Amino acid sequence: MGEPTLKVGAVDIGTNSMRLLIAEESREYGRWVEVTGLGQGVDASGRLDETAMQRTVDALQRFGELMDSSGVARRRAIATSASRDAANREEFFDRAESALGVRPTLISGAAEARLAFDGATARLDSAVEAVVSDIGGGSTEFVSAMAETSVDIGTVRLTEKALRDRPATGGQMKAAAEIVAELFGGVAFGDVPLVVGVAGTWTSLAAMAQDLDEYASERVHGYSLARVDLVEMSEELAVMTLAETANIPSLDPKRAPVMLSGAVIAVGVMEALGVDAVLISENDTLDGVATELLALA
Repeated sequence: MGEPTLKVGAVDIGTNSMRLLIAEESREYGRWVEVTGLGQGVDASGRLDETAMQRTVDALQRFGELMDSSGVARRRAIATSASRDAANREEFFDRAESALGVRPTLISGAAEARLAFDGATARLDSAVEAVVSDIGGGSTEFVSAMAETSVDIGTVRLTEKALRDRPATGGQMKAAAEIVAELFGGVAFGDVPLVVGVAGTWTSLAAMAQDLDEYASERVHGYSLARVDLVEMSEELAVMTLAETANIPSLDPKRAPVMLSGAVIAVGVMEALGVDAVLISENDTLDGVATELLALA
């Protein structure tokens, strides 16, 4: 009998979503996502909320059990925007370490962007010319083969700053768009032939744009999301209640509170980069982490 196949586990502790990828050397074993809203209120208070932390630790406990039962030999957890901004992150990391069996590593926006690029472009022939966009709960990353930019605006932050009401008012929508345009004003990558959108906001928008009866990764991965459709979708989301948004068949109901902000930011990304469409990829930061773990001697 041959040697057992190495199995690794990558965990992304985001501002809104907790994600797990278990992979082997030659294939993906499985992906899991749980929306916990870890970054709820952190922009205003500078601290992680206790209830949000507990929801997150419960989700990470399930991830730890999944890795244990799946025979994961190597594991790594990365923590991003909400943890970067929280004064009590070490307390949270203590609890996360107990749940996962590994202490989270706090990474910079630039490092997060690079991992997203590596994961998203590993199978793209035109990877060198691509710009990858990762819209998170607390920040938005832009990265190419040569440069990366992390901007401190994401779906949770924008919701708390400008889009608390559902339906949103015209004034709120105008304010949100202005915030995004101002913050993305310094994003410059020159002539961009291809933009790749990764992670939950982009993939959810792609599923919604296709009016899928349920989320289907095979329909989302590789989908070209047009700016004109995205603008229309943001207008439709703006007049919906939270309950109506949560009832969209292809959307995880827990994402409903931040999807309007996600659409506004996504439109802003396209405008900042001067493109009319974004290619959606299911491969992202988690794939970048898993690749690094598999490459270890």
